Amino acid sequence: MADIHPNQGTGTGAKTRERVLIEEPHQYKVLFHNDDFTTMEFVTEVLRTVFNKPADEAVILMMKVHREGHAVVGVYSYDEAMTKAGMAISMARSEGFPLKVTCEPE
Repeated sequence: MADIHPNQGTGTGAKTRERVLIEEPHQYKVLFHNDDFTTMEFVTEVLRTVFNKPADEAVILMMKVHREGHAVVGVYSYDEAMTKAGMAISMARSEGFPLKVTCEPE
């Protein structure tokens, strides 16, 4: 009778490696949409306070929303995009503005 040593020829001790593919989380664009009631000053303030934009960048984005009808104001993970959009909408509603903010996959 032949001696069988552990991990030799039995197939029970062989190590296998599994490759796990890790995908980057999807990113979401936050868009502001123009309306006839929300003031430019208010949009600029929301961009500064909620989206942490410097004053000059906030003005540029606000003007893009005004001129083009909408603009991407940031790209974030899903949770962060939804949180920031919700904060912006909440601020707008508390001031009586109908600011429309949407999120969409990048």
